[in-house]
Amino acid sequence: MIEKPAFLRALSGETLATPPIWLMRQAGRYLPEYRATRAQAGSFLSLCYNPELAAEVTLQPIRRFGFDAAILFSDILVVPQALGQKLWFAEGEGPRLEPVASEERLFEIDGLADGGTLAPIIETVRRVRSALSPETGFIGFCGAPWTVATYMVAGRGTPDQGPARALFAANPALFQAIIDRIVSASVTYLNAQIEAGVDAVQIFDSWAGVLSPEDFQRWCIAPTKRIVDGVKAAHPQVRIIGFPRGAGRLIPNYVRGTGVDAVGLESEIDRAFVRSEIQSLVPVQGHLDPQVLRAGGVELERETEAILAAFAEAPFVFNLGHGILPDTPIAHVERLLEAVRG
Repeated sequence: MIEKPAFLRALSGETLATPPIWLMRQAGRYLPEYRATRAQAGSFLSLCYNPELAAEVTLQPIRRFGFDAAILFSDILVVPQALGQKLWFAEGEGPRLEPVASEERLFEIDGLADGGTLAPIIETVRRVRSALSPETGFIGFCGAPWTVATYMVAGRGTPDQGPARALFAANPALFQAIIDRIVSASVTYLNAQIEAGVDAVQIFDSWAGVLSPEDFQRWCIAPTKRIVDGVKAAHPQVRIIGFPRGAGRLIPNYVRGTGVDAVGLESEIDRAFVRSEIQSLVPVQGHLDPQVLRAGGVELERETEAILAAFAEAPFVFNLGHGILPDTPIAHVERLLEAVRG
């Protein structure tokens, strides 16, 4: 009988002597093999939609470091693209979309009308699953409705998500309709990933921290709960990690309100608060500062030890508080793994 991967055991509430570890953006530009594959693909989106190459970059950090989980290589904005919104990436500037800020534009976004758009990504899942060893977990993901909506409305990332906030203040019905489309598409997309082979999913809410408590309840918690309910109805065994970045002291409300199985922590959150108010509810994941990993040295040793001391006596997955930085030395990642695995 094959033992459940350590990553899934931790997400299921087991406290392990050595916590499992993976890193957000572990397949990325800090790896020379990723840069070579990215150049072969020709563009970021071409890489996302090429099952052979996307599977390769998903597996690269597993081969090099032996992380306890792989995460699908893709992007949160493939969902609005599948809904019919034009998406492209401007070199050095990030993603661009045709803004959706009117009823007329919303009518053009009509659900997963082109079901074939996401088919290559689902094929990537199948390829990765067949290549992974049984002891390695496999994570799928989507963007949370609030975060995805901020990009759909503004057409790009913004410092304060002002366009989305202005729209829900001026026309909450329109904003709710956008959220509804994202929820429905995300449930379909995550369930397809699960059926193709992932055994956990993460919901990234990168801009959760800009919302007031009332707006956080309406635009973050409530839509995420609908996704969790939709996934659990079809796949009750699958573990769901929520990552409401920047939510801080609102995270206990998020955990209770959404029904996620585990929660990711940003680097800035108070550890004593996490132990008393969050880790008593669900397993936690995090939360090393990516800047500390990039710097390495004594501070990396100190912070890794402090995080383990804070969280490793309860169900815990070691990770970063956000994605690994592109100029992070590989030797620092190797040292982190040594420190975590003792």
